Amino acid sequence: MQGLKNPRSNPEAAAGQNQPAGACCCLGGTRGSPHTQTSPRLPAYARVRSASSCLTGRLCSCRLAATASEKRGREGEAMGPGGGGGDMARVRLVLLLLLGLGCSNGGRCSSAQTLLPTQEVEALKGIARKLNKTDWDFSVDPCSRAGNWANSTGFLVSNVTCDCSFKNFTECHIIGLELMRQNLSGILPEEVVNLTYLQYLDLSRNFIQGPIPASWGDLPVYNLSLQGNRISGTLPKELGRMPMLKSIQLEGNQIEGPIPPELGNISTLERFFISANNITGELPSTFSRLTNMTDFRIDGNSISGKIPSFIKNWQSVNRIDMQGTLMSGPIPPEISLLKNLTELRVTDLSGPSMKFPPLQNALHLTEVVLRNCSIYGEIPSYLGQMLYLKVLDISFNKLTGQVPPDFGVMVALQYLYLTDNMLTGDLPAWMLKNKASNKVNMDISYNNFTGNPPSECQQANVNMVSSFLSSNDNSLQPCLRKNLPCTTKPHHSSLFINCGGKNVAVNGSTFEDDSSQIGTSTFVLSDDKKWAYSSTGDFVGNENADYIARNTSKLALAYPELYTEARLSPLSLKYYGLCMENGEYIVKLHFAEIVFTDDHTYSSNGKRIFDVFIQGAKVLEDFNIQDEAGGVHRAITKTFATNITDNTLEIHLYWGGKGTTAIPYRGVYGPLISAISVTKTGGNHHGLSTEVVIAIVIGAACLAIIILLIVFYFKVFRRKNAKRNGRHSFYHGRKTNTSDLQTRAQYFFSLKEIESATKHFDPANKIGEGGFGPVYKGTLADGTTVAVKKLSSKSSQGNREFLNEIGIISALRHPNLVRLFGCCIDGDQLLLIYEFLENNSLGRALFGRSEHQLKLDWPTRYNVCLGTAKGLVYLHEESTLKIVHRDIKPSNILLDEKLQPKISDFGLAKLNDDCGRVSTRIAGTVGYMAPEYATRGCLTRKADVYSYGVVVLEIVSGMSNINSMSSEEYLHLLDWAERLKQQGKLLEMVDHRLGSDYSQEQALRLLSIALLCTSTSPTQRPRMSSVVKMLCGQLPIEVVPDDDNLNEDLRLNIALSHRSMNNSRTDWSEMPSSEMPSSGPSILLHNSKDSGYLPSSSSSSLKL
Repeated sequence: MQGLKNPRSNPEAAAGQNQPAGACCCLGGTRGSPHTQTSPRLPAYARVRSASSCLTGRLCSCRLAATASEKRGREGEAMGPGGGGGDMARVRLVLLLLLGLGCSNGGRCSSAQTLLPTQEVEALKGIARKLNKTDWDFSVDPCSRAGNWANSTGFLVSNVTCDCSFKNFTECHIIGLELMRQNLSGILPEEVVNLTYLQYLDLSRNFIQGPIPASWGDLPVYNLSLQGNRISGTLPKELGRMPMLKSIQLEGNQIEGPIPPELGNISTLERFFISANNITGELPSTFSRLTNMTDFRIDGNSISGKIPSFIKNWQSVNRIDMQGTLMSGPIPPEISLLKNLTELRVTDLSGPSMKFPPLQNALHLTEVVLRNCSIYGEIPSYLGQMLYLKVLDISFNKLTGQVPPDFGVMVALQYLYLTDNMLTGDLPAWMLKNKASNKVNMDISYNNFTGNPPSECQQANVNMVSSFLSSNDNSLQPCLRKNLPCTTKPHHSSLFINCGGKNVAVNGSTFEDDSSQIGTSTFVLSDDKKWAYSSTGDFVGNENADYIARNTSKLALAYPELYTEARLSPLSLKYYGLCMENGEYIVKLHFAEIVFTDDHTYSSNGKRIFDVFIQGAKVLEDFNIQDEAGGVHRAITKTFATNITDNTLEIHLYWGGKGTTAIPYRGVYGPLISAISVTKTGGNHHGLSTEVVIAIVIGAACLAIIILLIVFYFKVFRRKNAKRNGRHSFYHGRKTNTSDLQTRAQYFFSLKEIESATKHFDPANKIGEGGFGPVYKGTLADGTTVAVKKLSSKSSQGNREFLNEIGIISALRHPNLVRLFGCCIDGDQLLLIYEFLENNSLGRALFGRSEHQLKLDWPTRYNVCLGTAKGLVYLHEESTLKIVHRDIKPSNILLDEKLQPKISDFGLAKLNDDCGRVSTRIAGTVGYMAPEYATRGCLTRKADVYSYGVVVLEIVSGMSNINSMSSEEYLHLLDWAERLKQQGKLLEMVDHRLGSDYSQEQALRLLSIALLCTSTSPTQRPRMSSVVKMLCGQLPIEVVPDDDNLNEDLRLNIALSHRSMNNSRTDWSEMPSSEMPSSGPSILLHNSKDSGYLPSSSSSSLKL
């Protein structure tokens, strides 16, 4: 073994003293990962021959390592087809005899001193520092397995495993590092690469953050497991350099971006687990080379594209999981070639309808889940002949025909889910007999059966609700019929359910008991027959899972009794309001995440994601209680208006395969709800007779006519007065009048009126100053407080054109836009009148003088980001006008008394339908302009997206993008953010004034969105509507590849040009284009001060 540096450098190593590093001289003879064999076994004769060598080496350490491996359930001892068990028994006997002879001298198993190289000891110290692991005692030999170097309790695992057979048993090397369920924090340590003999690395179920180091691509590991952490960033392409890697397990993290094609180079790869991350893009075509694949899981990611036909190359695959992705069908027919397939889970496919995939050659299938895949046609009869099939879930499809008769004799079948199809014919008799035997758990609800109905439908193991076609056959139980019709006079107008809990009184309303323990596939009717619920599915991997979640700690919530328990369902949970009066209702759904924790342990890593439908309409998509409520053990209520027309209310919670499924233990996922309250709107819950309704309608019509006559009279009267007072309003060129700012917005104010409101522009009323003139606070005669922008010069537009455009802009309404009341023109004087907002601008709140700054806590900052994004969505996509703002910055975002954000100066933006080009007059502010706008003058909505990203960086960091970066290395916040992202330290940007009182997950989300929005290429920036969905957790955050050097140079040149021009303060907008400097962009500079009421650009303030 002299000179052996790395197991990859000596493939010829054989038995005896030349045995490979991975073959310790003990019974097991392998060094693998849990649940998988990861290195070749030595033949029996080689293990016997090398046993005598172990007697002079460190046999005890090796033997302990083997024992630990056996406890972890490795497959090193498993014999393949053909047996060999007799040879193995003889080998064991010989080894035990030799072991007894070699260890008879006082129990000592080593006469020579063995050493762990200093490089590996230092690597362990670095790993301990990075992971905040404090219980390693470096005064003890790490290879001794003493102290905490080997500590496996069955739940907590902390093992360092060595091979001490090197250099004639005088040198050790670490071949295994397992730190599982330690609740370790910190970041993934690069020091692991100095363990050059490492064969398996398992850091699963901790609270480790940061990206996977690219240098790990040099590790010779067979198994890499990081599942159940907070790992972020993208998958390094360097992992494709790991030619011996057999298993990579990254489930339940926050990894983003596409799968690198380089991973297809790992020809040895057998297990690929990346479920419950934020992976995007399509499956790389290079994965067609992974011919050794046995287990492939990508559930709950935003992977798109079609299911590739190259899966036919995976001839050894046993399991494929593709639940809850963005992939589209059909399932390729090549799946028929996968004869070794035992588990197939594909759900929620988009795209065209398809026939049932050909699975008849996979004779050893145990689980088939093809839910919500738009499968049509009849159920194949060959499924009923599969001897090992335990789970069949083909619900939420378009299947027709009858249930195959062979289903009744399937010996292994335990779960059968056929809900929400179009199956017809008689209900099979064996299903009814199943009630007594409890043999199979079934859901056949929402089908079109016509014959052999049961006498009751409330069973513990068969859900038959709405399973029959007719809704008018009174011989059927109401619960079997479509829409659960009311057989008596509807008389309920409210509903209160304490889901999973006992009766509880809250605010005068009694939330009814819903503490039934019945679990899978069931329909439960309340005692008063006022409501019911049905549940579908089983928790995969946890047959003992509870269907009611219970919180054991004290909840610091209003009405905590509503949130102490909650009902769970693994797949589909429906609540019904029965015999409800028709009409408009308000539905309130109460949620609190009481299963996961927020204590920086691996139990904090859980993600529960589901959809909510009311009356068949989706009202919540990819709903995450924890994200929406701002943490666990916090309540959130979602309120919806709905209409009941057939006396039945249906509330449906559906799990679409997203989120984690095994944190803090297996079988934790699916919809959860704490309480439901339903009330009829209007106050009269008993209905009105037809005569009364007619009388009300006639009376209301008469009253409306009288009011119109009065309004018409006063309009004519007030128009005459208004003309005498010189006060007019214009809208599309037509004069109108009003005296109420709250009911009419288009105004032309007289100068006399504004002077009176501002006390002749008294300096004491001045609230801001900018390059276009001052901003004043004023109070109109009716008591309305306004902000008056006093512009310095008149637009080149005519009065009528200008007033028409002001009328159009002032008609825009959105909660996140500052309201423009109107304007005043008097000679060369232009005045704009806005609503007054008490807390001034976001810029002053964050960067103003200390006496003006506001203490913005984390929820407020997050809400400002969200509200600003919603305002931009309205401007870009929802208003009849399509407006590009051009100057999004903190001073143009105002805050009302509740610190809600409102965008100002959109009325001075360019109205733009497509891609407008501004010539030499570019409106914008240094540090916020998009590169293409600053350099070429091309203006699109994506310029606003860029500016928004910069503002988000400022909100999170509490630092100004143009005044806080003193270092030449970081010209702007964006440069700093990109460097921190590369280092895996993005959270270092969070405002230090917040301390630890912020959501790390939300902070990473905001910063990632900001970096996406500030992509150099406008095509890589998202639409603002997508940004809103990302902020709400409804859309994964796409990761943009790092900019190349050209883009970096472009960004640097722009920044330097900005800085240079900012120092020169030259107004190039007044310079002829022929005299424009050729070395820099044509930019109009501002000297805007700290006021959100200042217009964006003097050159374009009135060019709408």
